[in-house]
Amino acid sequence: MRHPIFTYIAAMLMLSTLGVYVQEAGLDPVTTVFFRCAIGAVALAAYCGWKGMFKRANMPLPAFRLAAFSGVLMVVNWVMFFEAIRRIGIAVATIVFHVQPFMVLLLGALILRERLAGNKLAWVALGFGGLALACGVRLDAPMDRNYLLGIASTLTGALAYAGVTLTTKSMRGTPPHLTALVHCMAGALLLGAFSTIPAGGLSAAQWGWLATLGLVPTAMAYVMIYGATPHMETAAIAVLTFIYPAAAVCWDYAVYGHLISPWQLAGFALIVLASLGVNLDWRLRPVRRTSPPPAGTGSTK
Repeated sequence: MRHPIFTYIAAMLMLSTLGVYVQEAGLDPVTTVFFRCAIGAVALAAYCGWKGMFKRANMPLPAFRLAAFSGVLMVVNWVMFFEAIRRIGIAVATIVFHVQPFMVLLLGALILRERLAGNKLAWVALGFGGLALACGVRLDAPMDRNYLLGIASTLTGALAYAGVTLTTKSMRGTPPHLTALVHCMAGALLLGAFSTIPAGGLSAAQWGWLATLGLVPTAMAYVMIYGATPHMETAAIAVLTFIYPAAAVCWDYAVYGHLISPWQLAGFALIVLASLGVNLDWRLRPVRRTSPPPAGTGSTK
């Protein structure tokens, strides 16, 4: 891949349109996720077949089980996130969702007994402080039940996605395109019986929104992200990932006129700062360097 950074940026911009497709399709979250998964699965299967990825060595049975389990978590994530978009809007849902890297760290420490350094714990605390601001928490203005349910849905989706991240970490050697295909297949199988088509059927416009949802911010974005990230440095990925929520905020304002408050914008800035601090291992205090002993001196034992 000659230009992985531009490819990754394009994929983030594709993902940023996700909320618009969800809103314009006008269906309940379960039905929307079903169509996203079904259409995405067809497209990803065609791509994996074209690239010759359907080999037993690429997806042995233990890896398939992990992929299927993480697929269930991914479906929960998608349904909860789409429900959040319906209740609190694209901008707030997308910003709040991006606390999931902090959940990955905390779950890794609690479940996998991974060591959590003090500086990372401080960044996590800052990130959750940003979360409070991004949610619009105000002591003088209680939030209504619908808004609180939207925030809860977002955090549930983020927690499920953190589980996906931890699960797929152990799937070494498995092409991520195949993992994404299993996720989409899991969604189509699990949600098919629970999806609801309106009595009058789907309009041509709805079919168009759903088809594009499955092809652009799903199949195409996955292929581009997974193709670009192996050729990028961690610092570039950490920074460029936030193109997604920033662009989603712009889409929400451009299409629906929704504008986040200055406090929510400050919360987003804190989440970005904390995420970069975690991913790039920034230290809040500089490491003290001891000066070398004068020449000609030695230690005695």
